Amino acid sequence: MYVCVCNAVTERHIGQAVSEGASTLRELRNRLGVAGECGRCATCARDCLRSALAEQIPTAEPALAGFVPSFSFAAEAV
Repeated sequence: MYVCVCNAVTERHIGQAVSEGASTLRELRNRLGVAGECGRCATCARDCLRSALAEQIPTAEPALAGFVPSFSFAAEAV
């Protein structure tokens, strides 16, 4: 979907910019020109930015889930 008609910026362009390190609307404006002309796309661009950033956060289970140590954690008093 086109987000910024003035500069022909799509959701994919925003997702690509995020994967390359963009994390603010200002960075998107510098890289893609989004919200740099009329500004009507700023809200939609910000929403797309937030969605793209949220997709980068891993939702996997914690690495140590189900981990059972092979040693005792008990400590003896000295």
